[in-house]
Parts: sequence; structure tokens; C-alpha cells
Amino acid sequence: MLSRTSIVDQLKADTVAFSSVIQIGDSTYVHGFTRALAVQRETDTFLGNEGNFLSFKAFTISVPLVPIEEVISMQTMHLNPAIKVNNIDINGISTSSVVHIGSSKHISMEARVKHIRQLLQHE
Repeated sequence: MLSRTSIVDQLKADTVAFSSVIQIGDSTYVHGFTRALAVQRETDTFLGNEGNFLSFKAFTISVPLVPIEEVISMQTMHLNPAIKVNNIDINGISTSSVVHIGSSKHISMEARVKHIRQLLQHE
């Protein structure tokens, strides 16, 4: 893992919601995942059988992960052993988002949202 130190004098987050995380410190794995159904209707009608993610293809198909086959040559030189930030001011962190201060080895994030619009038939 990287050997630099992250220094933040002040962190202010107004809202952290829906499985979101503020991670302070190094981590080996960060995995964020969320699923959401967004149904928009012209009338307030609730059928009672809503919310079955498995009935929508968007939630059941696998995400293709294309392997990186390029040869990457990288040389780094950390002249300063620390990354310093005075202030971080965040309005909101939502829906399995991650604010991470520190080093990470592996990061994987996935969001799946199905938008459904159900409009009345007008003659």
C-alpha cells in the first residue's frame, strides 16, 4: 500500500445518508453497492407488489469487467511524505457513496437504478 500520510485539518459533512461512509484511515478494500427503483406516477397509487429487484433485468445481469491488458510503466517519487488539506466541506453524501481520507488498495463501486414512469392515458 502507499506510504503517504493524509492530513485534513477540518472535515464538515452536512448529510450522510443511505449506507454511505466517511472512512478516515487506510483501507485494503472499499466496496460500495446500491440498488434503487425510481417510480414516477401521475397519481398516488400503490399496488403493494412493488420493489422486487429480481423482476428487472437491470438488477440481474452481470456487469462486464473488461480486464486491463495494457502494460503500464509508472515511476513515482513522493518528495513530500504527506498530503495536506486545510478544509473539506461536503453538502451531502448519499446512496452508498464513500468519502475516503487515506490510502486504498482496491476500490469497487456499483450503482444500479431502474427509472419507471407510469403516466395516465389521455384521450
